[in-house]
Amino acid sequence: MSWRPTYRSSKFRNVYGKVANREHCFEGIPVTKNVHDNHFCAVNAKFLAIVTESAGGGSFVVIPVTQFGRIDPHYPKVCGHHGNVLDIKWNPFHDNIIASCSEDSSVRIWEIPDGGLRRNLTESVLELYGHSRRVGLIEWHPTTSGILFSAGYDYKILIWNLEIGEPVKMIDCHTDVILCMSFNTEGSLLATSCKDKKLRVIEPRSGKVLQEANFKNHKVNRVVFLGNMKRLLTTGVSRWNTRQIALWDQEDLSIPIIEEEIDGLSGLLFPFYDADTRMLYLAGKGDGNIRYYEITLEKPYLQYLMEFRSPAPQKGLGVMPKHGLDVGACEVFRFYKLVTLKGLIEPVSMIVPRRSETYQEDIYPMTPGTEPALSADEWLSGINRGPVLMSLKEGYNRPNKLVFKAPVKEKKGGVVNGIDLLENVPPRTENELLRMFFKQQEELRRLKDELTQKDIKIRQLELESIGFY
Repeated sequence: MSWRPTYRSSKFRNVYGKVANREHCFEGIPVTKNVHDNHFCAVNAKFLAIVTESAGGGSFVVIPVTQFGRIDPHYPKVCGHHGNVLDIKWNPFHDNIIASCSEDSSVRIWEIPDGGLRRNLTESVLELYGHSRRVGLIEWHPTTSGILFSAGYDYKILIWNLEIGEPVKMIDCHTDVILCMSFNTEGSLLATSCKDKKLRVIEPRSGKVLQEANFKNHKVNRVVFLGNMKRLLTTGVSRWNTRQIALWDQEDLSIPIIEEEIDGLSGLLFPFYDADTRMLYLAGKGDGNIRYYEITLEKPYLQYLMEFRSPAPQKGLGVMPKHGLDVGACEVFRFYKLVTLKGLIEPVSMIVPRRSETYQEDIYPMTPGTEPALSADEWLSGINRGPVLMSLKEGYNRPNKLVFKAPVKEKKGGVVNGIDLLENVPPRTENELLRMFFKQQEELRRLKDELTQKDIKIRQLELESIGFY
């Protein structure tokens, strides 16, 4: 009987995490202390954006990814929001366009000049108003240019067509706050996790719920589509308050394929999936470590590989897109780790140890590139198309010629599914009621002043007409 190794053969079983040298980190950034469960960080091949602590509104800084070192305390900020910024996301097809959402119930689109900001940016290229409460999540469509999804605390998801600057669809199937949104590879399905403990798979254009899970043993917090494997992975909490992950078949959410307990810590588990390597990374909020696994279609489905350890706790993590990685160093994933206490952003590279300096095609297959596969109108008409793939061997530094054009807008609002999103929205909290009351009082005072001025004008005209005759 021949001897067989106990481990499963994999080219990724020796992947290790490497923290950048201190001179290649970003220091002196006042990272936000907001307790909202988001990453507060977004990164692409040009810029790093971090939500900062600020008084009297929300702001975030945008720094070129090559501008390492200590950041000046008076470094220019993007500061147009009237409330705390809760989420930021870079446009996947335009490195200079970033979207942000805030407690002021708005979503805004900003254009960052090449080389970064030289003064505070207060004017956005597009302001999107449609939610009646604060907006906690935003996601760009993965294959379509100009389509943005936003989820608010009014339990609604709005689909924005940025070519016209208006919402074109409202998904209203949730009964509580939406915690997470994730698309499949071609963007034809949307998975959501919600505070009502349900996992949903939705057809986004119609808003129809295709699958729904309400599993009592697993309280879902975060969800991610696993590429084209027709699988979903969720992170959450078991009935014994231990952190666990669950694997689901996207076409049958009646029961998870497998469940696996991770540990007994309390921080939220953020999942990150790399479809090119089929690797899953798990990073806990407040933890210093990042676990990583390999996903397979056969049992055991989830193969533990290794763990990156660090003493510094992470508040959030940004992920560099594939075309921004260093392929010469066999880097397959890169995190930007927010360390709040030190005001520090640490790049952490996941590297496959290889001695050869030539391009490694087996760990860098064709990957989604920086060109959209569809226009907004094509996707809204019902067309689905996979991402336009590119090779990292030659094309990862290719400039993008896509130009973002903001529509001219005059009104702040919109009618979706026959409902005016801003009119007659009932207040949900005492603060909202007071805000609405004071707003109405101010409007009444303004109208009374206008009426008084018009009465005086009418009286003057009457006296002039009497004198004329």
